[in-house]
Amino acid sequence: MNVPIQTEEALKTNDEETNHKMGDDSHTAAVPPVANAGRRSRVVKIVVLLAVLAGAGVGAKQLWGYFDSYESTDDAQIEGHLNGISSRISGTVTAVHFENNQKIAAGDVLVELDPRDYRVSLEQAKASMGLAASQLTAERPNVPIIQTSNESVVATSEANISQAEAAVAQAERDYDSAIADLRQAEANNTRAQADEVRYRGLVEKEEISRTLYDQKLADAKADEAAVASKRASSEAARRVIAQRQASLVAARTQLSEAVQNNPRQLLLREATVQMRQANITVFKSQVDQAELNLSYTRIIAPVGGIAGKKSVEVGEQLRPGQQLLAISQTDEVWVTANFKETQLKRMRPGQTVSVSVDALDRKFDGLIESMPGATGAVYSVLPPENATGNYVKVVQRLPVRIRLKRDQAGLDLLHPGMSVEPVVRVREVDR
Repeated sequence: MNVPIQTEEALKTNDEETNHKMGDDSHTAAVPPVANAGRRSRVVKIVVLLAVLAGAGVGAKQLWGYFDSYESTDDAQIEGHLNGISSRISGTVTAVHFENNQKIAAGDVLVELDPRDYRVSLEQAKASMGLAASQLTAERPNVPIIQTSNESVVATSEANISQAEAAVAQAERDYDSAIADLRQAEANNTRAQADEVRYRGLVEKEEISRTLYDQKLADAKADEAAVASKRASSEAARRVIAQRQASLVAARTQLSEAVQNNPRQLLLREATVQMRQANITVFKSQVDQAELNLSYTRIIAPVGGIAGKKSVEVGEQLRPGQQLLAISQTDEVWVTANFKETQLKRMRPGQTVSVSVDALDRKFDGLIESMPGATGAVYSVLPPENATGNYVKVVQRLPVRIRLKRDQAGLDLLHPGMSVEPVVRVREVDR
């Protein structure tokens, strides 16, 4: 077995280490038990302190994470619909059926006005509408009567034209016949005049008897008179033609006038009927308005809630638009929280909210319903004008709307204007 050879320096070092260990053992053996207990106590305290510090650090981190998960503000209040009730007509108040802070249901009668004037107006409107209806009833039959009469006039005019045309044709034929008779009479007269001249020479020569000549002379005069008579008859026949033609023109003119005027007369009657119908519509609207005005004498609550700001008493004369009270709708309220603009970067619609109500000392659950469109300063009556040169940077507040969850106990105790403190959970807490 090979034993390693140690140098002198190594042996010296080993001796020193051995002596040191022996010295420590002898020293330890010499330390009393009380000193050992004190040293252990200090070590325990140091360990406990370190553990406490470590736990405090972890707790501080958890606490910081918790507080960093929420945003809150004390600039918030309950809001709701505030309905101002006013009179729609003028009148004298005869009854008031509410008082301030009284619970009101939708449909309750709040105020009554004197209805007598409006009843009279309604009766007058109904009478006017009845008169207009009677006039319409009397006017309606005129339309078919006029239509039938116009058709009769047209038919009569057409018949008159036919008769006039036939009469003209007959007159023309009579005239032609008279002309023919005139020509025949003229021919007979020419022959009779020639016979008279010839027989006159013979009677002068006494070749024929005077009696025969007188007969021929009488025939000549008779034929001459017949020519004059036939000429007069033909002239009369010509005048008859002109007269019959004038009658034909008159009949045609009458037909033309009937054809042109009859539709106009019918339109006139129909327009009259429409005017009567329009009158009924006008008077019907007046009746409806009178009925509305009469109904307005009973002022009805349009919504339910709590009455406030009462400003009406019995005997008072109201005017249209005069506000009588305000109804606060307590069945639909929400929270308007004015958060700083630096708090909104992590807020979103739908995040949960815990709302503490100062007046009730209790909390309600809600959700962010909507984010604001502008700061409260912009919505104010006199918004700031930063371009004027007087600009001072101020952290602005924006109104966030918070909707309370339904079916929570105590919601009926919330009223508009109550101060609240909403706490919004902007992120989930690490567990």
